[in-house]
Amino acid sequence: MIISMNKKLDLKIKEKANPSKAKDLQRFFKTGKGHYGEGDVFLGIIVPEQRKIAVEFKDISLEEIENLLNSEIHEKRLIALLILIEQLKKAGKEKDEKLKEEIFKLYLKKAHENKVNNWDLVDLSAPRIVGNYLLDKKRDILYELTKGNLWEKRISVISTFAFIKNSEFNDSLKIAEILLNDKHDLMHKAVGWMLREIGKKDIRVLEEFLKKHYKNMPRTMLRYAIEKFDEKKRKMYLKREI
Repeated sequence: MIISMNKKLDLKIKEKANPSKAKDLQRFFKTGKGHYGEGDVFLGIIVPEQRKIAVEFKDISLEEIENLLNSEIHEKRLIALLILIEQLKKAGKEKDEKLKEEIFKLYLKKAHENKVNNWDLVDLSAPRIVGNYLLDKKRDILYELTKGNLWEKRISVISTFAFIKNSEFNDSLKIAEILLNDKHDLMHKAVGWMLREIGKKDIRVLEEFLKKHYKNMPRTMLRYAIEKFDEKKRKMYLKREI
């Protein structure tokens, strides 16, 4: 009996499921009513195992990947994103610009449909899929994403991690300013994280931004941004005494 690739993937995912771990993940990722991850379903598969599955099934079609992204199961969506990253590695080696564009468009489509819909999904994929694609292109789409759903907003700022690694800070800073007054704690953390990464590259750029905005920044965002400062300076920023 010949088993289809989809069936093999489903069997592999079920084989790695851990109901006890799933309960912990349901709590950790805030899947209760009214929380940001409401309704998300976990099987309890750790990320290293998901990476192995992604490598094993890296040659499935984009249609099959889209089906995985439509799943209510969190791990299936993450595996789909990890497979896209694997396919981008191959596309990069083969200089397959068409495939890169198709993956980019599929990712944005599913993000808009609220399928890339938890912080781990965004954080593991956005810099690699969106950020890397836009390194040599216009970046208007990131500013459009700042007007979207929670996860599109997070994608807009986290994608700029790819630019920060190249010591390109302008888009990160502009998007940080746009999202400065966002109400969601997950956005405070995301923006603060990217500001901290800028500081690792060039502390002067971070401090210039902070001097303009730190008095009005949400406290969580500020804490993340100044995490690497010495204790004395951190306290001064937190007391708004710089």
